[in-house]
Amino acid sequence: MKKSGIQKNSLFHTQDGFSFLELMVVVVILGILATYVAPRFMGRTDDAKIVKAKMDIEALGTALDLYALDNDVYPTTEQGLVALIEKPSTEPLPKKWDERGYLAKSRMPKDPWGRDYLYLSPGVHGTYDIICYGADGIPGGEGKNQDINSWEIE
Repeated sequence: MKKSGIQKNSLFHTQDGFSFLELMVVVVILGILATYVAPRFMGRTDDAKIVKAKMDIEALGTALDLYALDNDVYPTTEQGLVALIEKPSTEPLPKKWDERGYLAKSRMPKDPWGRDYLYLSPGVHGTYDIICYGADGIPGGEGKNQDINSWEIE
């Protein structure tokens, strides 16, 4: 005798959702994957910050070169990198300062650790020096604390 239009087969009883065992198998598989994949990406944050600092320094160097092309002189240490986004009001005054500024977003980038880049002009190692003191913000260091200098970027 049928009670409804659906007949249940005793061998293949269907139910919604996953069993506890199925969920545990998935969790174990994810755990195994995590043990092999996670170490490959751990520690990459510091590498990415170092690369970003190098890219910022190169971009600042390009902007400084454009400034010098227009004005026949680089900004002084006192004028600083801010001369790339705001017209300097101290000597030497720029001859043809570009009203759009020299940085694409018209704002001064901070290093990846949230500090200002150090700018010297004339520099000790070239026409100008741009320095990032790494994660610790202190001159010298190794690894993520190593200085990133404009004259050492290839």
